[in-house]
Amino acid sequence: MSDLNDQDKTVVLGGAAAAAPAAAETPHNALAIGARLGEFEIIGLVGEGGFGIVYLALDHSLGRNVALKEYMPASLASRTATATVSVRSERYRETFEIGRRSFVNEARLLAQFDHPALVKVYRFWEANGTAYMAMPYYDGSTLRDTLKARGSVPDESWIRKILAPVMDALELIHREQCFHRDIAPDNIMLLRDDRPVLLDFGAARRVIGDMTQALTVILKPGYAPVEQYAEMPGMQQGPWTDVYALAAVVYFMLTGETPPASVGRLMQDSYQPLATRMAGAGYSARFLAGIDRCLRVRAEDRPQNIAEMREALGWGVDSPLFAPPLEPAVSGSMQQSAPVPLAGKGRGALLVSGAAAFVLALGAAYWLMRPEAPGTTAPANPLPGPSVPGSAESPAPPAPPVTVVPSLPRPASATLEAAYQMVLDHADAAMTPRLEVPETVIVGQDQLKLTLDSKIAGHLYIFLWDGGDDMVYRLFPNEADSDSTLGVGNIFQVPRPHLRMPWVFPAEAPEGEWRVLAVVSEQRRDFDHATLQRDGDLLTASRAALEAAFGRGADIGTLIGTPHCVAGEACSGRYGAKLAKIRELPPPPPPAPTPPSERASKPAAKPAGQPGDKPRSAPKAAQVPDQPVAPKPVQQDSDTLKAERDYVRQLNKDLDRLLQGQPVK
Repeated sequence: MSDLNDQDKTVVLGGAAAAAPAAAETPHNALAIGARLGEFEIIGLVGEGGFGIVYLALDHSLGRNVALKEYMPASLASRTATATVSVRSERYRETFEIGRRSFVNEARLLAQFDHPALVKVYRFWEANGTAYMAMPYYDGSTLRDTLKARGSVPDESWIRKILAPVMDALELIHREQCFHRDIAPDNIMLLRDDRPVLLDFGAARRVIGDMTQALTVILKPGYAPVEQYAEMPGMQQGPWTDVYALAAVVYFMLTGETPPASVGRLMQDSYQPLATRMAGAGYSARFLAGIDRCLRVRAEDRPQNIAEMREALGWGVDSPLFAPPLEPAVSGSMQQSAPVPLAGKGRGALLVSGAAAFVLALGAAYWLMRPEAPGTTAPANPLPGPSVPGSAESPAPPAPPVTVVPSLPRPASATLEAAYQMVLDHADAAMTPRLEVPETVIVGQDQLKLTLDSKIAGHLYIFLWDGGDDMVYRLFPNEADSDSTLGVGNIFQVPRPHLRMPWVFPAEAPEGEWRVLAVVSEQRRDFDHATLQRDGDLLTASRAALEAAFGRGADIGTLIGTPHCVAGEACSGRYGAKLAKIRELPPPPPPAPTPPSERASKPAAKPAGQPGDKPRSAPKAAQVPDQPVAPKPVQQDSDTLKAERDYVRQLNKDLDRLLQGQPVK
């Protein structure tokens, strides 16, 4: 593999931060061997970079070695004779404190996760004028070094074995709106049993200043998608950002090269699709085409989450390698905003919200970019090809299990009541989720609130039969919130305020009874042959349409969908179901009119419409502009820097509140 030592270098965008002293130039910044930090004794130096130092330490209280990470931005601060970290100049203090707060918030958040492929944070604290976190000390080698030692291209089964736990770990942190943003072969460590561990969340959310306090971001060219260079409409960062980086890792595993830098591909795309370049090399066509799709420049053209990435690669979620992990419920979120209406027809429109920043020059290149051209003849693969399954080097795999698509029962009668009852009767009682809802909601004032706790890892679907208009809505997944995957012990709640596009389901006239049906399925479910049809953001169907389908002999799949079975893989079709009922109550009557004798002494009240008096079928007006709005011109560089610093400070304050269970203002 060519230039392995240079493939994964992290670069800093903006200002003179790139010129920060390297670790080798500042050995005096490290704590001395034998130094004590509480129960931890420094016994070695693991590594030192421009933003932090990692030590090998002995935990005397538990008698084990740990990795101890210290916040030390070499361009802003240095170590004094008393081991205290001090800023080099008072003008750097504000930026230093912003970075330290980000370091602590990151440690606090990661300490809540528990997954074998994620670095576990044992504890974190502040001392010596800086901050620390203690983590396990891993004995292994990076994926980059492992590939170099192998000397040959790994086959698809080995790639799948290595990346399966990484994908599970990413899925876990994505559910809490936490994104890694620095995935690369150098940030994946393989332990002696080939178990991967995703390293270095230090660049995941950190924003820090250089010597001139110009805020910067950290990224790896080739692995960073274009949305990491700048924010613009349709280019917000999210799960799709890590999808791109992980696909770039696979590209490196196959070719020994990083993909062309995404920002350069905006103007002239030199990317050569793997589906053409690696054809006939022993990889499945779906796998190669899936990696090409994950590496598309436009964020909306990629799989939007890890579940969709698995599907694109042909690595179904039902595969034993991809069984979702047993993780505990995790609280906290990274973003929150008030919901606003999104255009749609009738009640098919949820209340959602989103925000975007505009970067004019890069945005023009992004939106005017031509579709990706087919690949041309690629240079020779620098590495030998993988062994072919069934050859002497690789024994033939066992025959896959025969896939039998399970059948679904028909309702006892052609009524929606009977269909709901059959869904409950056919469900596996051992898989019934816990579902909590309020007893009542007020029309025009309240919205749906529910809390669900699943006993199994699978896919969640929520249906609501509104007795007021006799419509059935598939509330979740929906256009704003499409990832149906759910782990054991994960808490699912509505409203969904922590999403990039939050949504709610309001109570509207005419009032009636809501029947909320939650289905947790082992397999993803297909709705291609269901009676439910797309209406705005939701799938919906009238009671009459559903009962007509049941009258023609349709099974309950026309309501709850059919299990998605992958050829050659076991498909149980099992699911758990829970039904809850909520009564819609009319709004309270208006206050009694003021007696004539009192009217003269009070100002006349401005008339207002009553809650819930909008027609049921009226679409909600969209508050998203039809045309992009150009950003306001920046008046002065100093104004921009101040606004960015204020934004980062507020971000850290909001994260503090969220992690402490407090509402964000």
